[in-house]
Amino acid sequence: MYRRCSTAEADIGMCYYLSGADGTGGRLKATPEDFIVNEISKRPEERSDGRFIIASVTTRNWETNRLVRILSRSMNISRERIGFAGTKDKRAVTTQLMSFEADDGSLSKVDLKDIHINETYRSKQSIRIGDLIGNRFEINVTDCTKSEENIRSTMDSVTSDIKAAGGFPNYFGVQRFGTSRPITHLVGEKIIRGDIRGAVDIYLSKLSDHEFPDTTEARKMLADRSSFEDAIKIMPKTMSFERTLAEHLIKHPDDDAGAISKLPSNLQMMFTHAYQSYLFNLMLSKRMELNIPLNQPAEGDVVIPVDADKVPMHERPIIVTSKNMDLAEKQLRSGKAFIAISLFGAESELTDGLMGEIERMIINGENITNENFIVPELPNCSSKGSRREIICPVGDMAYDVTGKGYRVSFSLSKGNYATCLLREYMKSDMISY
Repeated sequence: MYRRCSTAEADIGMCYYLSGADGTGGRLKATPEDFIVNEISKRPEERSDGRFIIASVTTRNWETNRLVRILSRSMNISRERIGFAGTKDKRAVTTQLMSFEADDGSLSKVDLKDIHINETYRSKQSIRIGDLIGNRFEINVTDCTKSEENIRSTMDSVTSDIKAAGGFPNYFGVQRFGTSRPITHLVGEKIIRGDIRGAVDIYLSKLSDHEFPDTTEARKMLADRSSFEDAIKIMPKTMSFERTLAEHLIKHPDDDAGAISKLPSNLQMMFTHAYQSYLFNLMLSKRMELNIPLNQPAEGDVVIPVDADKVPMHERPIIVTSKNMDLAEKQLRSGKAFIAISLFGAESELTDGLMGEIERMIINGENITNENFIVPELPNCSSKGSRREIICPVGDMAYDVTGKGYRVSFSLSKGNYATCLLREYMKSDMISY
């Protein structure tokens, strides 16, 4: 029923495609302008006496954590006093709301290439992770291997499949794990198993075929802890977080937990979240492998209703039974609810029925328990767990084929990945995303 994925995406649990159509091939982000993201947000109320500056920030080719670090340095404030709703793709042109707990003159100090700050005002509310509705995307796919006619036919076929299903498989995309070096979940796994030193070693020194030679050389040196000082001398600027870890360990050789705690809190959380995402991807793939529909409930499934902005209300889960099956099917057909499965953590309760059997099989196969996700040495790496919808609807989809490529525009609710929609059309190697 579902097409198997034969690329490296399968290594991060993305084992199937919804659509059986052949892909267009091609690549994303040949230039940052090929990937435009505009955040869909509810702006905090304006209050002239508010302690936070709210601003619309447009960046080109900036990774979010590095952006926050450089802004905090330019404004001479702690990075914890800068708020944002969600991390964005680095190789892209992105616009998002940010908050700054700072005086009015601080933003005027910012003079950085490819960063534009507009529409500033004061509010009593800050911007926090999750404070967005979704994102609007305009994306160019270039260097396709098929003819224009074939591309158009593929686009039509895949779009039809997605419409029939009410969306696409809601995998966590490659950015969650690292496109050129997919190791974030491996670091997270080491952390939740209590191997903090192993987590640091993977983050510092695990090699990838897709990094630049100077980065590879630095990683080879970082594999030997006695060479940290020499490695720091040749690290490119892109390895700033590796530098933070190495500098701490030079002073405190046995304090691996302390080294990780020097990283931004949201990056620490991302390690555990990436491992949870990997488990989720495996669970979703297993459901697809068993040809269990993504848009039709089975007994024991958990269904999550959505609000008027299409944001899932996880605090109101509904367990599907024989008595409410008809109502659940109706809610799913109308797009008012979606089936959700476990993002396994310290307080997770697994699903009942066949989906529950799948969840237990994955968790038991990994030999983990809820307690693994309580990390006393690194509180930011602890995670209670949650649920995530297994299918993602697409809003305002439009596309235009132009020669050896095409342009698509669409909107997605928060927490969902544009690349997971594009992979249905492209079916390219993972590095192309």
